[in-house]
Amino acid sequence: MNNGSRLNDILKSSMLSLVMSLLFALTVMGQAPASVQKAPEQKAPESLSAAEFSKLINEMSEEGGYFRSDNFTSNETSYLHIVDKMRQLGASGGAYIGVGPEQNFTYIAKIRPKIAFIMDIRRQAVIQHLMYKAIFHLSPTRAQFLSRLLSRPLPKEKPPEPDAPLNDLLAFFTKVPADEQAYKSNLEDIKKAIQEEFKFKLSESDQKSLEYVYNSFREDGLDISYRMDGGSWGYNYFPTLQEILAGTDLNGKQGNFLAAREDYDFLREFNRRNLLIPIVGDFGGNKALVAIGDYLRSHGLTVTAYYTSNVEQYLFGSDSFNAWANNVKRLPVNDKSLFIRAIAGRMPHPARLPGHRLATLLQQMTVFIKDFNEGLYPSYNDLITTHYIFADKP
Repeated sequence: MNNGSRLNDILKSSMLSLVMSLLFALTVMGQAPASVQKAPEQKAPESLSAAEFSKLINEMSEEGGYFRSDNFTSNETSYLHIVDKMRQLGASGGAYIGVGPEQNFTYIAKIRPKIAFIMDIRRQAVIQHLMYKAIFHLSPTRAQFLSRLLSRPLPKEKPPEPDAPLNDLLAFFTKVPADEQAYKSNLEDIKKAIQEEFKFKLSESDQKSLEYVYNSFREDGLDISYRMDGGSWGYNYFPTLQEILAGTDLNGKQGNFLAAREDYDFLREFNRRNLLIPIVGDFGGNKALVAIGDYLRSHGLTVTAYYTSNVEQYLFGSDSFNAWANNVKRLPVNDKSLFIRAIAGRMPHPARLPGHRLATLLQQMTVFIKDFNEGLYPSYNDLITTHYIFADKP
């Protein structure tokens, strides 16, 4: 070996030693590049502590924004139409993301995810979900859940049976009047659960919001419905809570989360383990959805279903659709990950069925990302008519 070759070998060895030393130093200081130092993947949580639950809400949430309705209840009578199709497509486990009120409970009960995030631009929506969480905690049975939600106490003698059919429960609570004392007592129990058990501090504004929501359920009972701008517009136009709860799938079978005891029991336990986390966030924002994606990825979870309702319609209107789509691209997904969409009544769609103002559709999230990258969504109408999946009609 000549002197030039030996010198090259010495230089190579020295450079390699220098690089390894630098990488070791960076690792020790916590500054190594991601390809060298990678945080260990955590398992999906079996449960969260109250402190962890509250911390996730506070740290992931954005500033609250405005939407034109109170959204006390869903107004989507077609929400059950795609449940069987989701099952056929293998929508089970993983993580669930949603928006809006109680329709999420039904989808969660059917999918049985390991964790769920409900993200809404309105802080009032988060307070309403904390109200629901408290009612789940306090109510071992479906009858007790409806009793607390509506401030209509159960009789001491012959209350509804734990396995009573849903229609029987609904018929029972249409006849029971609201009770002022029950309302006041339940409200205090709900506040106590949120602040002491869930470790979530309610500001003065939050408490007013909670009272407003809970009192609305007391006043309207099962006739409560989607309501616009904090007023009465929407009565006798949108479906009532009773109609939503009693709804059926395309085979005429009821499937709401209150229709079957096992679905309710799953949801109650899911809430008691603090795995349904409400977040204040804008779909096109730069924090909440990104934080959800980071959390899921760090725990080895992929999105099984993302229920968007018809929010994308408003994203196009505010020029924030592209920002949201780019947020979606940062979520951990696979070929089975699905969007669940409700197509608003004013938009004509070939999948809408007679008697329903909306159509509920599915789309593979990977297909959405591919289509978006190819520029196939210049408008909302293009989005809802491209590569959608609809349930098989019986």
